[in-house]
Amino acid sequence: MAEAADFQGTSPSPARRWLRRTGAVLAGTPLLAGLLQLPAGSPAEAAAQAAPKAASDEGSVSVSVDSLTPSAPSEGDTVTVSGTVTNKGKKAVTDASVGLRVGSLLDTRSSIDTVAKNSGDVDSPVGAEIDDKYTEKFSKLIPGVSQHYTISVPADELDLGKDGVYDLSVTLTGETSDQPWEQTFGVRHTFLPWQPDELDTKTKTTVMWPLISTVHMTAETGSDEEQTPVFHDDELAAEISPGGRLDRMVALGKDLDVTWVIDPDLLASVEAMTTRYEIPGENADDKNAVGGHQEVAKRWLTEVQRAVADKEVVALPFGDPDLASLAHHGTSVTGSLRHLKEATDVAAGTVESILHVKASTDYAWPVEGAVDPSIVKVSTSAGADKLIVRGDTFETGHDLTYTPTAPRPIGGGTTAVVADARLSTVFEGDMTRASSSTQAVQRFLAQSLTLAQQTDRPRSVVVAPQRTPSAAQAQTMAEAVGALQDSTWSQPQDLTAAAKSKPDPAAATEVPSASAYPKSLRKQELPRSAFEQIARTQDKLDRFKVILSDQSRVVTPFGRALNRGMAASWRGRPAEAAIYRSGVETYLDTLSGQVRLIEKSETKLSGRSATIPVTVQNNLVQGVEHLVLRLTSTNPTRLEIGGNAYEEQPVAVSGGHSQSVKFTTNANANGRATVVAQLYTQDGRPYGQPVTFDVKVTEITATVMLVIGGGVLLLVLAGFRMYTQRKRAAGRQAEKREQEDAADEADAGDAQNPDASGRRPTEESAPDTREDAPEQPSDPAPDTAPESADPSGTGERVDR
Repeated sequence: MAEAADFQGTSPSPARRWLRRTGAVLAGTPLLAGLLQLPAGSPAEAAAQAAPKAASDEGSVSVSVDSLTPSAPSEGDTVTVSGTVTNKGKKAVTDASVGLRVGSLLDTRSSIDTVAKNSGDVDSPVGAEIDDKYTEKFSKLIPGVSQHYTISVPADELDLGKDGVYDLSVTLTGETSDQPWEQTFGVRHTFLPWQPDELDTKTKTTVMWPLISTVHMTAETGSDEEQTPVFHDDELAAEISPGGRLDRMVALGKDLDVTWVIDPDLLASVEAMTTRYEIPGENADDKNAVGGHQEVAKRWLTEVQRAVADKEVVALPFGDPDLASLAHHGTSVTGSLRHLKEATDVAAGTVESILHVKASTDYAWPVEGAVDPSIVKVSTSAGADKLIVRGDTFETGHDLTYTPTAPRPIGGGTTAVVADARLSTVFEGDMTRASSSTQAVQRFLAQSLTLAQQTDRPRSVVVAPQRTPSAAQAQTMAEAVGALQDSTWSQPQDLTAAAKSKPDPAAATEVPSASAYPKSLRKQELPRSAFEQIARTQDKLDRFKVILSDQSRVVTPFGRALNRGMAASWRGRPAEAAIYRSGVETYLDTLSGQVRLIEKSETKLSGRSATIPVTVQNNLVQGVEHLVLRLTSTNPTRLEIGGNAYEEQPVAVSGGHSQSVKFTTNANANGRATVVAQLYTQDGRPYGQPVTFDVKVTEITATVMLVIGGGVLLLVLAGFRMYTQRKRAAGRQAEKREQEDAADEADAGDAQNPDASGRRPTEESAPDTREDAPEQPSDPAPDTAPESADPSGTGERVDR
């Protein structure tokens, strides 16, 4: 942020530096001529008489400050500086000495920036060296060899004046064989904050501590009851494992008074790892490998729960959507803002269910805190009324000589919480080197102290670092924040309190125009095609879900995957982002294609009326319903379906089954008719691909009628023959019974009138009156009732 009249400490331009050096050489020429006329002295005497000056091979020795403790000393402390000196030149440096020099007081924030920018410039001014006893000497520095140094000085010996930030320099002086006089071969400037007494008005500082990662989960889930999640890589396991980036963020942040800013997608992804999860194989045909980091995931979540207990937690929208990309390219695509609203709605619930804390969803955090009117509009559309922006996108205000407090009302009930740009960006870059980390810590403290000394006004300052700090950056941040919270000029404050603090009426509140949005950030935004693909996938999902008996098995994983498709973490990775979004859409197409019509070949109808079956196949694990199958005749004058041009029937198919649906048809003429089968959802939208087949109608011919008639006649004749045969058999049985009755009557008469011999006629002598029976002894009388002479009933057996 700009500061009024802040020009002090600005380094000279290269042209001015060249002019200065040339002038010094010209001015020294007469003096050199005079010296040549004096008696020659020893090189040591010459060096003693002249002040140290820059070597001709300036910066030939690299000086690093790897540690400075304490970072902000107080009275009675001992300041210890350690690091290395490395001879990068071609000649050895002899009589080398490493010493400390306290420079001028840096009373503006821009002067600190200048010193940091030129921290290794041997031409930059340095102060007087502290007492010679606080130096470390090396007899010889060999080229390419590093030497470690450690210097400890009581704070009282530093001769520090008024409170503030001092330029502390570590210099390496010595001489070479071809230049045998004392010279400065290397320097490293750093910062020494000096505020031994408590400030009357401390700065309230809010530090945002982000727990955000890249996208790891896909839309795919297993077909089992638990819906085993599928990850596209196992990199998240490395981040949460001991020593990993996210593991360090939690371990370091738990001891600090910070506001946790969390992407709920990260928590959901780690929770999915606590049970069985899968990772695709290297080849497309490989089966998914089972992830084995369940215990690591459980441990990390437990540590997060402990770390955030009694701390403020801010939940970003699920997946951390890129608000600037959405504002610049997504709002013109129908439905894009719907995804932001859904991502915001599920955020608080996700955090609470996993961490068991209430999270605020009132904040929106655009990438690098850069905003314009469209970003503000999109950010607040999902319910956020506070935007985390960075100070380099807002002007400080007219005629302000200090950094104003963080909250700025920007209209419409929205507050821009302006994070300090210098404090927020100081941890960027490579922090794996101890020298870089130490310099960042000292610069952070220096900026904070200088800010605190600007005015007696009570102010709230917010630090919004990079979204995904590395493990080394997190370590540096923790050291700096820990030192700040122990300082005499600052006190911690949570984000909500900072946002509610009284705004500075003199601070600028105008949102920067669209043209002021950084071009470097605009180049990294998601393109319009990304949001078009997301909208297309959502439309397919809407069609698919209405037929499912259990929509949540599909809607939830795909909805969250669409949120991930617009994540801010895709910036700088356009190819990977496109692959992810295409994978989501392709997998949805695969699932919806599991419900389809079976292809049919040509069907022949040999009559005027018949049924046509059409089969619906469901290869999903769950049942489908709310589907309508429509069979349409393209030539209804030849072939009618259900008495019309088409007929519809509802369809419901269990998971893993097929269902045949029959349609009644009526043929009006011979020939071929094309029929189209199409599934529809109940709202009338086509589902899947249609199936088209031909139906051939053939007329019933005279020959066929003759054959059928002959068959019917044969059946009639056979029945008549059976009838006559049964009738004849019944007549013979009746005649036999009549003859037997007559014989019985004759026997009775003979018994009353015996013959001349005095004997009655016997049965043996009785004549057999049956025409077709041979003569034989008469059978005994039957002991059963007489058989019926009536024709046998239907289905009865007839003995012939």
